[in-house]
Parts: sequence; structure tokens; C-alpha cells
Amino acid sequence: MPNMSLKKNVMPHQDADVRNKNFEEVALGYTVEQAIDEAERCLNCKHKPCVNGCPVMVHIPEFIAKIREKDFEGAYQIIAQSSSLPAVCGRVCPQESQCEKYCVRGIKGEPVGIGRLERFVADYHNAHCTEKPVKPESNGIKVAVVGSGPSGLTCAGDLAKKGYEVTVFEAFHLAGGVLVYGIPEFRLPKTIVQKEIDTLKDLGVKIETNMVIGKVISIEELIKEYGFKAVFVGSGAGLPKFMNIPGENLNGVYSANEFLTRINLMKAYREDSSTPIKKGKKVVVVGGGNVAMDAARCAKRLGGDVHIVYRRTLDELPARKEEVEHAMEEGIIFDLLTNPVSIKGNETGWVDAVTCIKMELGEPDASGRRRPVAIEGSEFDIEADVVIMALGTSPNPLIKSTTEGLEVNKHGGIITDEFGATSVQAVYAGGDAVTGAATVILAMGAGKTAAKAIDEYLSK
Repeated sequence: MPNMSLKKNVMPHQDADVRNKNFEEVALGYTVEQAIDEAERCLNCKHKPCVNGCPVMVHIPEFIAKIREKDFEGAYQIIAQSSSLPAVCGRVCPQESQCEKYCVRGIKGEPVGIGRLERFVADYHNAHCTEKPVKPESNGIKVAVVGSGPSGLTCAGDLAKKGYEVTVFEAFHLAGGVLVYGIPEFRLPKTIVQKEIDTLKDLGVKIETNMVIGKVISIEELIKEYGFKAVFVGSGAGLPKFMNIPGENLNGVYSANEFLTRINLMKAYREDSSTPIKKGKKVVVVGGGNVAMDAARCAKRLGGDVHIVYRRTLDELPARKEEVEHAMEEGIIFDLLTNPVSIKGNETGWVDAVTCIKMELGEPDASGRRRPVAIEGSEFDIEADVVIMALGTSPNPLIKSTTEGLEVNKHGGIITDEFGATSVQAVYAGGDAVTGAATVILAMGAGKTAAKAIDEYLSK
């Protein structure tokens, strides 16, 4: 008999007053008993609406059925048919707006905890499986992948499984892209990312770090001089946006991209760091997305009194509900219907305060959201010694500027067709380099689509 509880099994967590002082993972994962009980909530629907909500089309009812049978390794193998990064997806995918959004159980209660079950299965596999994947027989065809984020790793993994000789070129000194430099340890432990990367290496994927494609080697050179028959560009969106308000050039003002990279990749919060970061006592984070939540929660763990400033209300906040709840539990203050107009500095050139103005919601804009309108005469100051701008990112222009004939849109995103093909023959692209900043799973879906198209192109 299925478990007809209207509620998901609660995910165990660190207590808020403990976790806001450390960088250890917040969510602790299901026990075996909780996973089986949650799996029993799945009705194994005939039409499988949850699968249609998954950008990489994981066979969701099938892997959940294996959990009910206590065949956890079998469940993992089903997921692995579609996803190269199951332990990552189980942690950071916005399941509430994808697979779980279409779960039938969500009509009269909470949907099945698909993401939590995926995480459980992946963690069980990583803890118990000692066998390495079998490297496929090489077909002798070389493919280059630019960027080792979720789109690049997915594309590389899918092509390696088909026998292609794949080399991934990463600009940083560690592979993983946004999974390593962008998402904090307390949401996605880096050992998890490394485990997924090691699995791809076992499949034969080569990873070259400290390789800035467009500077060290051009895409044209990869094809003409290095013998790569196709190139996939998954270089992400690393160019930060700013508000262009007075004071943004003061010391203590960071883009969220820089702040998180220095925290996550360079461990700049450590006393012995060669690139130390200022540990703000009073921190203002501008923005309302997942990146803003990540930056604010990192600043809190560094000992700061943290405010998130967002110009709309809680209902319009684009971050995942779970991340917002976690931030609030950890003591982060939300200043809603508030917008910065300038940043004040002191005589030493460091941030001293953020001048804000109160907002109200007016008529809907082009996106359908009500447009925030400033309330005249409502200016006030928030004391701050660090300001973090989490306003989004756009694709880095380096690839475009060094690749002749590559077409981009007005936002700098590489233009592709529905299969990831660009305006340059044998060059494909996907993920944030095409769409601008989006989700991990959408980037993975783009990598998967491009891998299939590259295989079809090279098989002609």
C-alpha cells in the first residue's frame, strides 16, 4: 500500500544557530527508513508527469520504485542513465519548479520529495560502491569542451560514454565551474563535486585546468591545430552586473561573483589566505536570487550582521523558498521594498553606509511582475562596512571577441539553434554562456542536448 501522507518526510538539518557559524552542509540527508517511507508516497503514475518537468528526463518513477525495493544501487544506475551529476542535482536543483511541480501528490498535499530521494540514492552509491565505471572503447574522435561547469561536464560525460576522446578546458585551477566557485560548501560540499568529476575521469575525460580559451588557445586553434573535430562552449556567465550608483567603486564593495569565488574557491576567509577578504561586521547584500542568499549566508558565517535589500516583496523574491527560509532562520534581515541609491564612504575610502529609498509596487512590467516605484522623500541609511552586489551575471565576452563569426545576442549570450549549434561550424554552446545565469539542471539539459547533436554531426 502506498504511503498517503500529505506531507514529505522532513529533511534533517543542522540547527540554525549552529550552522550559521560553520560551513558544513546544512541538510543532513534522509536515513534509509526515511527514504523508503518517502518512496512509498510515489503513485507510479502511468503518464509520469514528473519526468516531463525534468530537463534531463530522469526516469523518476523507476528509480523511486527501486528505492521501495531497497535496491539503492539499482536506483542510482537508473538515474545515471540520464544524469551525470546526481549527487549535485539532488542538492541544488529547484525541484519545486520542475519535477515536483508536476507530481500528482502535490495536488492535495506536498509532492514526493524527488530531489531528496535523488540525493539519498547518489550518496548511498558514493558511500558503498567501490567499482569504477568501465571506460568505453575509444572511437578516436577528439572533442573539446570549454568550461567545466554543469553544462560542460554533462556534455563531456555523455560524449565519453559514446567513445569520444573528450578534453575539458577550465580557466580556474580547479574543475567544477559554478559548482565549485559559486555554490557554498554548506549547500554543496566540494567533495561531492570532486567525486562526480572523478567518475567522468574514469570514463576517459581529460581535464586541463588554468586554460583560458580565447587567451591561451583560441577555438579556431583547437580545431585547426589540435585536431578537435567539434567544440562545446559551456563557459558560463561570469561577468557581474552593477547598479552604476555613486560609491560602487569604494573599498568593501564586491560583486557576489567575486565574493563567492574568493570564499568558495580561494578560502579567502582563512587567516593564512594569500588573498584575504574583508569579514564585514555589517553587511548589505543587494538582490533577491539564489546567489544573493548564498552571499548573505556566507557573510553571516563570517560573523556579520547581514541585511538583504530587495526592491520588491517576499512574494516576488526569485530565490528558492527553501533557501529564503534557511536564510531567515539563520538570522539574516530582509529589507523588502527597498532599493539602494548610493553608497557612502569614510575618510579611508571604505564603505560606511548604504543610502536606500523605500519602494511600492505599481503596474506590472514586461515580465508580468508589478514594477517597483520609489516613494519620494523616504531615503534612509543602513550602516555597512561591506556591500555585495548580487544582481546577476552575463556571459564573459572573451569567447565572442576571439572567435570569428560567432554570433551573440544583445546580452552577450551565444546564439544557438535548438540543438546547441552556433553560427560557426562544429562549434556548439549551452548553459549560462547562452542563456545568461540560470539553474544547474537547465545547463545540464543544454549540455545533454548538445552532446547528442555533436554525436549526430560527427557520425555523418
